[in-house]
Amino acid sequence: MGIIIKPIVTEKMTKLGDKLNRYGFRVQKDANKIQIKQAVEAMYNVTVTDVNTLVVAPKIKSRFTKSGAINGKTSAYKKAIVTVKKGEQIDFYSNI
Repeated sequence: MGIIIKPIVTEKMTKLGDKLNRYGFRVQKDANKIQIKQAVEAMYNVTVTDVNTLVVAPKIKSRFTKSGAINGKTSAYKKAIVTVKKGEQIDFYSNI
């Protein structure tokens, strides 16, 4: 399995991509910035200038049913925000 799990395509990340050449990816928890940079450059044929990483904390979820409340949480994951060289861009929809 590769370093990059999937790209994050949300309204907020799309705005960052349009204005600042920044793209978000969900990555493996043990991946470091150098590995993420190499994986993005190899997969999308772009030049990466900066990589920022963060671990997204789990969210507490609860649901009320006839038998009572069911509590749980979503899993934590690591997110990488990659800045691409000016003039280059990543097209997530080219393979559809």
